[in-house]
Amino acid sequence: MNILFLLIPLSLLLLSLAIWAFFWAVKNDQFEDLEGPAYSILFDDDEPKPAEASEQVSEAKNLGSNSSKS
Repeated sequence: MNILFLLIPLSLLLLSLAIWAFFWAVKNDQFEDLEGPAYSILFDDDEPKPAEASEQVSEAKNLGSNSSKS
């Protein structure tokens, strides 16, 4: 029975912490876009961007020219 004197305040403290965390998340727009991350998994990110592709080509040319000099 004495354990209730510890468990009841502890549960109230945890409840107040959960309520505070919920309102903090709402205030900081954590629930603003719930569908965006779900749809982003459907998009293919395997193709390199044009800037990255040109960098890779220039690096390959540099490596090729360095190996021919040896």
